Amino acid sequence: MTLSRSFFDVPLAHRALHDVNEGRPENSRAAIRTAIAAGYGIEIDVQLSADGAAMVFHDYALDRLTGQTGPVRLQQAKALAEIPLKGGDEGIPDLPEVLGIVAGQVPLLIELKDQDGGMGPDIGVLEQATADALAGYQGPLAVMSFNPHSVARMAELLPEVARGIVTSAYRYNDWPLPRDTCDRLREIPDYARTQSCFISHEVDDLSAPRVAELKQQGAMICCWTVRSAAQEAVARKVADNITFEGYVAAFGA
Repeated sequence: MTLSRSFFDVPLAHRALHDVNEGRPENSRAAIRTAIAAGYGIEIDVQLSADGAAMVFHDYALDRLTGQTGPVRLQQAKALAEIPLKGGDEGIPDLPEVLGIVAGQVPLLIELKDQDGGMGPDIGVLEQATADALAGYQGPLAVMSFNPHSVARMAELLPEVARGIVTSAYRYNDWPLPRDTCDRLREIPDYARTQSCFISHEVDDLSAPRVAELKQQGAMICCWTVRSAAQEAVARKVADNITFEGYVAAFGA
């Protein structure tokens, strides 16, 4: 299990190359196609539908990104496909459709959103749906999650696919988690257990000693989310690559 070199070389468009003012909502087909046309890699998110499908959508609730309300997880995949995304003219895509659009043209990084609610072990259905969709996919690919249990499950289901942990400073005010959970996850203790080969770390915490330690041990360091060229320049002093949004990231930085 190795990470394709393209994950070091090609900036990753966060939730694809979205710009709602240009008709490209987050994680939309339009944002994905625009990222491909620009040559950027793509980071997308998957959430679970009521009938066990991996849907390409960031939030747990529909409210911010659509005109409807309520949890994504309570809606069937067919119904989600018909809910228009704000700022665009399309519904929520599922993962198999997005894989068909990307088709190995650019690096694809898939974040599985935590389904436990507290970064715990109550996971599995989204991981299986994701693995089923990815079976036979050809092209630069990696998976990741904030929840180490999810990453470990993906290691079991798709041992040949590169995987990593999304990591954070876990400041207490930023996370609806118990303090002891934040304290534990902040130290990235599950990197070896999950057989990860990279982390994607919070951009303003890249100076954390644990990040430097993992990098010295050979981990690829990505980061989230860079929002300006100036911030990118600082991040790249530590990070091997970036996820970005809101500006045009440079190639070959």
